Amino acid sequence: MIEVRHSVSPSSVETATNADLRKNFLVDSLFRTGEVHGVYTHDDRLVVGGAVPGAGRLELPAWDVLGTDSHLARRELGIVNVGQAGHVLVDDEKFELRHLDGLFVGRGSEVVFAGADAAFYFVSAPAHASYPTALLSHAAIEPVKLGTAQGASERSLYRYAWGQELQTSVLQFGVTVIADGSVWNTFPPHLHDRRTEVYMYVDLDEKDRIFHLMGQPGVSRHLVVRDREAVISPPWSIHSGVGTGSYAFIWAMAGENNDYTDLQAVALEDL
Repeated sequence: MIEVRHSVSPSSVETATNADLRKNFLVDSLFRTGEVHGVYTHDDRLVVGGAVPGAGRLELPAWDVLGTDSHLARRELGIVNVGQAGHVLVDDEKFELRHLDGLFVGRGSEVVFAGADAAFYFVSAPAHASYPTALLSHAAIEPVKLGTAQGASERSLYRYAWGQELQTSVLQFGVTVIADGSVWNTFPPHLHDRRTEVYMYVDLDEKDRIFHLMGQPGVSRHLVVRDREAVISPPWSIHSGVGTGSYAFIWAMAGENNDYTDLQAVALEDL
């Protein structure tokens, strides 16, 4: 129950069909009751996945593509609960996660998901060292306020693992919540030349959509995204979006370093 995605040349995106863009960069159908689904991308070898335990329990799989007996034998993991209350067992230690609560799990651990109404989104990345498991309560994190109401871009950035306070090998992740009345995220956009990033959009109404901008500056494209769908953003691609209603998104990235400010701003006149 894992799909493998290979790296794509930025020049090929300029002439790709919409179907090609969705096949290569859109991640959907991760959340199915009683199952764990994932996508392995060769861009910085990230794994993104979803686990919906339902009435039972689900183990974090050691898919064959990883080449190890345990998923976290050489990886570290970030988890965010996009459903209702549930819990995660890390080496038999129980961590309760409510909606949008996060959990960081270090290399070498075994993970089990549980909770009848929970839905767990997770991202794993190769790790060179092991760091302690940490519960990341959404309510306890002080958000960074970004954007303006006048620009329809007012939002709250919740940094769960971002290269400070919580130590990780390469993984960074967090949640951004768009304020009522605003629609834009990460605009003006930027690039991460040394990191791949994934946006998982959540808390959309069924009727709403996100128009996610991607591609190189000056030749950008877009994807139309629904609730609980994600977009893989390679280092050469901008990542920004605008919604038709309220929403939040989980951002996760990994690559050569975990310096949160290691990015290149893109001026609007370069789009």
